[in-house]
Parts: sequence; structure tokens; C-alpha cells
Amino acid sequence: MNYHDILDFWFEQLSPDDWFINDDVLDLKMVEKFIVIHSQAIAGELFRWRDEPLGRLAEIILIDQFSRNIYRDDPKAYSSDGMALILAEEGIRNNIQKNFETSHKQFLYMPFMHSESKSIHEIAVKLFSEPGLEKSLSYELAHKSIIERFGRFPERNKIFGRINTPEEEVYLMKTVPPAEKNKGIDGWSLH
Repeated sequence: MNYHDILDFWFEQLSPDDWFINDDVLDLKMVEKFIVIHSQAIAGELFRWRDEPLGRLAEIILIDQFSRNIYRDDPKAYSSDGMALILAEEGIRNNIQKNFETSHKQFLYMPFMHSESKSIHEIAVKLFSEPGLEKSLSYELAHKSIIERFGRFPERNKIFGRINTPEEEVYLMKTVPPAEKNKGIDGWSLH
């Protein structure tokens, strides 16, 4: 399997509606098809992909997005977020996004949106402010407001075994119906 296979699956075989849904069938398909290459990615074995802008993007998508499907409702879904963020930061510093399509930029920037760091969200707002990313910017602003309010994503507390504060309990009861706890804002997964 090479990085073109990852990009083809994500951008050609899936639709944008598939990217952010909680779908057990899709999750199982991704486990069956990508668990080995995903394990190689989180072990740092795909470093040669980083020589090509699209290869780096594919590695980021594997680590950042595929983790959330392969390990849904498990802390492992987030265990490589730091690595994905570093890969994205390095790529942006090298301006790999200069020739990217809008959807490619969206996923290069996504590790910033997934962060629980206020300072990273300041950068994310700037990144998602590029023309063509207006919808993504609205989601980033929603994510940022949660981090500013709570310092973390309360939707992740159960998975991480974190105790909700009383304010987080109220927030979760008001904004996230029980059946939708991991679905996030307007269908965008917060995890």
C-alpha cells in the first residue's frame, strides 16, 4: 500500500459526508483495510512519504483521521494526535499546502482543530481563515470556543476517564443528546 491508496480512499471512495460520521460499517471496513498501514504510520515507519507533499498529507490523514475510525471510543483514537500535529506544523512551515486543493488543506490543518491547546487553536483560526475554508472555519471557531470555555473537549472525558466538571455536565446535557455523544457539532466529530 502506498500514500496514493490512502488519498484515493479518503478523497475518492468516501464522500465528505462520510468523513465525519459515526458509522460502524465504515469503521470496520477501515480496520480491515488499513490497520496494518496505520500501525506502521504511528510507529513512524512511513517517514519516506514525507518527502512528497501529498505523502505527508496521507500520513497525517492516516494518523489523525483514520485513528478516529479504527479506534472509535478508545483512547487510542487520540494517542497519535501530537504526531499528526507535528507533521502538519512541519508541512506548513515548508509551505506544502501551496498547491493543495481546498479539501487537502482542510485535512492538513485538521490536527490543529483536534488539539486541546488554546494556543494551537489561535493558529488553527488563522489557517482555516483561508478562502474556500469558510465552513471549516465555522467548525474551528466552535471547537475553539469549547477549548476556551473548558480547556478541553468534554466529549472526550468519558473515553479518557476524566471526571466532568459540573459546568461540563450541564454543557453535555444541553448540547449533546445521549445517542450523539461522540458525533460533535453539526455532525463533525470532536474526537
